[in-house]
Amino acid sequence: MTLELGKLGFGTWAMGGPMTFEGQPVGWGPTDDEESLKALRRAFDLGVRLIDTADVYGCGHAETLVGQAFADVRDEVVLATKWGDEFDQEKRELTGYNGTVEYLRRAVEGSLRRLGTDRIDLYQLHLGDLGLDEAALLRDECEALVAAGKIRFYGWSTDDPERARFFAEGEHGIAAQADINVLMDTPDMYRAAEEAGFTVLCRRPLAMGLLARDAFAELPSDDVRASDPAWLLFFRDGKPTPEYFRAREAVRDVLTSGGRTLVQGALAWFWARSPRLVPIPGVRTVAQVEENAGALELGPLTPGELAQVESVLRG
Repeated sequence: MTLELGKLGFGTWAMGGPMTFEGQPVGWGPTDDEESLKALRRAFDLGVRLIDTADVYGCGHAETLVGQAFADVRDEVVLATKWGDEFDQEKRELTGYNGTVEYLRRAVEGSLRRLGTDRIDLYQLHLGDLGLDEAALLRDECEALVAAGKIRFYGWSTDDPERARFFAEGEHGIAAQADINVLMDTPDMYRAAEEAGFTVLCRRPLAMGLLARDAFAELPSDDVRASDPAWLLFFRDGKPTPEYFRAREAVRDVLTSGGRTLVQGALAWFWARSPRLVPIPGVRTVAQVEENAGALELGPLTPGELAQVESVLRG
């Protein structure tokens, strides 16, 4: 028994709306719930079945939207969510991290309730650097949740290949989620995936918008890209980081060949790079959904195009 994830999924971090951690924005600014719901349904109409969310996105709000969007087609979609962050739903504030088994048991019930479902298709640990001893207990509990029918499969959102491999050693461990895009390749992760037989969901496949936009107006103050957290590589002070912007421009012509937009070329890179990779770009609007899904029709970069990209960026 396995889980069909497809070649493309959509992420919902931005749909959650504003939220903070230690007083700093960690959301994507204002959002429009009606447009978000339309975007999710448009994704379904265009054949995208994998929807990735997390309990902390909008402090529960994104999960609620996902549940509403697919209530009448629940059996036809793959719902992936995450746990590990504690938050205050009313204040829209992330309050800390919790890697205990007890918290996992509470978190899964909250996600099931907000998603309006009786099972989660892919449940992912959201604490990327948790110790393996703690992770082993959580992996065992995930197996218990599978046996109870509350989740079907599980994985770890981590950029460490060995942690990803460790979770995938569980009977129902099938996936990792990692930062990967054409500007930031991580071949060690998909070598591990190929060896251990798991799939990698690729978060930030469009470099948080750097590979999606040509004009960058001033971002709202409650957009995470304007708040300069240490882990944010692609933006500084709300503007593209110069070295990543130059790298993007260096491969623009290759990525936009064959009638592709820059977005579509950036997604096509994944399908040429490894069959283990499934990009999950974040979306908020119907237009974004349609452009992203359009990449499926155009297919992967050719071997020659991939080689050219790799030569320019990493040659």
